[in-house]
Amino acid sequence: MAGITLKGNAINTVGNLPENGTKAPDFKLTAVDLSQKSLSDFTGKNIILNIFPSVDTGTCATSVREFNKKAADLENTVVLCISRDLPFAQARFCGAEGIDNVVMLSDFATGNFGKDYQLEIANGPLANLHSRAIVIIDNKGNVSYTEQVSEIVNEPNYENALKAI
Repeated sequence: MAGITLKGNAINTVGNLPENGTKAPDFKLTAVDLSQKSLSDFTGKNIILNIFPSVDTGTCATSVREFNKKAADLENTVVLCISRDLPFAQARFCGAEGIDNVVMLSDFATGNFGKDYQLEIANGPLANLHSRAIVIIDNKGNVSYTEQVSEIVNEPNYENALKAI
């Protein structure tokens, strides 16, 4: 269980992010076109998982914008932005912001991604949403970097995440 905060108030996740060097847990998430995507759809690529509570908050929106800009020129790398927002909200956001270098994926249907990656918020006002985290998966499907952002309203460390590619 990771101890994090929301505006200074203590809350917890259901566990800890996967360890570096371990096989990344598979997932089944919904894309904005309502198709299903799994980890195997991105086999052979470096994957940045940009995970957050909701695209409709300032920090979450900023992280999507930043990775859209910073990852555009990375070779053999895909950025997956994952939340429990409905795919329609994710599509609306990307359309309004002109975001096209990331793949938006939703865990709205089951919440299993949040549980499998141990980043679901366990208590407090955002319970059952995803905590803010970064997971880098290398082109062999192994976790190579994680960051559990300790204060939900803070942005992740983009530079450290990108260096891990």
